[in-house]
Amino acid sequence: MIGQNELIIIFLVVLVLFGGSRIPELARSIGKARVELEKGMEEGKEEKKDEDR
Repeated sequence: MIGQNELIIIFLVVLVLFGGSRIPELARSIGKARVELEKGMEEGKEEKKDEDR
């Protein structure tokens, strides 16, 4: 499991690489991608149930 120190280091690296103004945009993009992934997984589960019937 990732500890607090590792999270701080990761955050600092992201801050240096992308800059402070790009972080909200990056987080928004990651959030949208996560939502799309979850939708796709749900659709896959529904299709699997339909195939089993």
